[in-house]
Amino acid sequence: MKDNDQQVLIQSRMEQARAALEEADILFSLSKTTFGAVNRAYYAMFYAVLALLQQIGKIPRKHSGALALFDSEFVKKGVFPKELSRHLHNAFKSRQVSDYQSVEPICREDAEEILKNAQFFVRTVEEYLKGLANGGETKETG
Repeated sequence: MKDNDQQVLIQSRMEQARAALEEADILFSLSKTTFGAVNRAYYAMFYAVLALLQQIGKIPRKHSGALALFDSEFVKKGVFPKELSRHLHNAFKSRQVSDYQSVEPICREDAEEILKNAQFFVRTVEEYLKGLANGGETKETG
């Protein structure tokens, strides 16, 4: 893939992440249930992960693969703190429960925490990618 095409795809994924965050915030504010907010908060993080993985040329086939690659390529190598991994895995688990396994929505307090963590996650990834775009050095990611 050409560098320009790769950058366009990375930017597109980050736009998806920001849009999903906005949707999560709206759904949390307007809905009596938290199903949609938790779903969109997780997807905001997922799209940010896809942007990161695109940056290093790794394209996962499944959500679980994306999470594993995030951990192995960015957390274990010290690019991002373990806290981000915990936020991502918690959002993934909560989204799975909320979308597929539960009749009851995630409580509002937990959903609000997931939303705040998603905002932090996306902001952190954005800052990292901006640093790369501005010629910043990165740790070796393979």
